[in-house]
Formats: sequence, structure tokens, C-alpha cells
Amino acid sequence: MAYSGPFQPGDRVQLTDPKRRHHTIVVQPGGIFHTNKGQIAHDDIIGADEGSVVRSTLGTEYLCFRHLMVDHVLSMPRGAAVIYPKDSAQILVEGDIFPGARVLEAGAGSGALSMSLLRAIGDQGTLFSYEIRQDHLDYACANVDEFFGGRPQNWQPRLGDLHDVTVADLGGRVDRVILDMLEPWECLKVSADILIPGGVFMTYVATVPQLMKVMEGIREQRCFTEPRAWESLVREWRVEGLATRPEHRMNAHTAFLVMARRLADGVTPPRPQRKARR
Repeated sequence: MAYSGPFQPGDRVQLTDPKRRHHTIVVQPGGIFHTNKGQIAHDDIIGADEGSVVRSTLGTEYLCFRHLMVDHVLSMPRGAAVIYPKDSAQILVEGDIFPGARVLEAGAGSGALSMSLLRAIGDQGTLFSYEIRQDHLDYACANVDEFFGGRPQNWQPRLGDLHDVTVADLGGRVDRVILDMLEPWECLKVSADILIPGGVFMTYVATVPQLMKVMEGIREQRCFTEPRAWESLVREWRVEGLATRPEHRMNAHTAFLVMARRLADGVTPPRPQRKARR
């Protein structure tokens, strides 16, 4: 699967009709895509540049572009809820996922975050993805393999419980730990054990009780910096001259993100100074 250049057989192509509805196809020589606006021959797409227009047999025009990662994530089959792109972007930047990093994620789900992490760490990095459910791991593997056109050599999807993971299992400590699970506070000790000093710990939790428990759990470990928590809200705008206004629907709360950094071995965190209550 190519990422740029003229369309080639096997490329995943997104067709957009005049009403901005999306249709995704994998183009093959001699293939035909059937719509209620007529048929589209795959051969009319193969060899064309991205951003071209193809016409159906009934004259309807469709824009042709390759799938972006966000398109793949939002349309791929799911065994578990995915981490949405707005939160994946926060994880990549706030978690400082760098080329060559050794990253462990637990709760691979449907593989959405795995794809973002694999792109960020590059060929020299390593991603360990733990999942306790075989069906979820199967979805993650299928989605990642489809997006990259094969299994990335630096990805190690593993069926297992993070509670049982040791440094030896990973061939050394990791630079980043990212958790997407129901009770991440139960895995704080093992996360601390496998993180390098200065490494980043992040977790993704959906509810306020989860947020409170994981924040207090991090503080109780006394080997992390003071944790920070936030959420991201995204709202699109409709821009049509004097009718410019925010969209009525928005991508609001999906989850809270929590981040802390691993202290050096034997170091305890300074006591945070908080404003006195009146």
C-alpha cells in the first residue's frame, strides 16, 4: 500500500460525494464500485493522482483521496472502544513519544493507539502492546496489519496481564508506559518497576471515580512526580459567510488523560504546596 503518488492496485481510497459522504474502497484492476448514483470503475482511479475527480456512470462526481489514519481509525472494525484521534494526539505530544522510544501500552483494544505510537517511534523504536482478551487482540492485530500493509517488525502484540510483566520480559526498562484499562491504579507498581528514571507514565480513564483513584494511587506510590489530569474538547465550526457559527454537535468528553514522570530510584517526591482552604 502506497502512502503517496498515483493510486496503485491495493490502495485504500476514500471517495467523497457532493454531499460530503465518504465511501472507502480498495482498488483492484477490473473492479467496480456500485453506488445509488451509478457505477465507478476502479481502473478510472488507478494511475490517477490524489485529489482527482472520478465520475460514475450516471455522472456524479467523487473526489478521490487515500485514507488518512484518522479515517481508518474511525471506520475500522472494533472489538473495544477506540482512543479517539484528539486523545491520541495529546498522548503523542504530552507523552513525548519520540523516534526510537521503547513504549509499552496495556489495553491494546482495537489497535487505534498502537498505529499512532508505531508511526511516532519509527523503525528504530519498539512497541509492546499487552491485551488480556484474545478477541480484542485479534481486532488490534487485524487493524494494524491492514493499515500498515503487514505486521510492523518493531511491534510486539502480546496476550497477557500487565500485572505479570517484568523487566526481563521486555529486555530492559521502557521509556514510556500508557494504560487504557478499567483499573489502571492496580498496575502502578509494575509500571514504576519497568519505567526508566524520567520516563513518562500516562493513563486514559473515562469517569471521575476512575480519575480520582488513579491520581491518589500515583501519589501513594511516592516514586512519581505530582500527576496532572486534563481532558480535550474539540468543536468544529460551520463557516458560510454571515452564517458562520459553531456546529451544533461536538466531540466533547471522551476520557481524562493523566500524566506523571518516574523519579530516580530511592527519591521521594517533594511535598506539593497547595493553597490553604478558607
